[in-house]
Amino acid sequence: QVQLVESGGGLVQAGGSLRLSCAASGRTFSSYNMGWFRHAPGKERKFVGTISWSGARTYYEDSVKGRFTISRDNAKNTVYLQMNSPKPEDTAVYYCAARTRWQPTSHDYNYWGQGTQVTVSS
Repeated sequence: QVQLVESGGGLVQAGGSLRLSCAASGRTFSSYNMGWFRHAPGKERKFVGTISWSGARTYYEDSVKGRFTISRDNAKNTVYLQMNSPKPEDTAVYYCAARTRWQPTSHDYNYWGQGTQVTVSS
């Protein structure tokens, strides 16, 4: 089992940058593929991107490709979401999630964090 805690959210201007972190408990973090999701008010939760257990593979939702980057540091049990050139429509609560299966187009994860709010001002 793994517990996830997101941090780094806040207010950012459009065109700026922000990095979210997701710290995981447990000694088996490197066994998990990690995903980022977001949930805006009045909308369904949406997939942002995912990274494989080793960090060798990533997969992104089209609207964030070229702007967001997911990375991980298994020594620190942490996964990151680097948000460059955010737009107001990126405003949402961002969640990280974990699972052992690598299936980028499937969004059913076993473990979830509590989320961190990101607000992008225009």
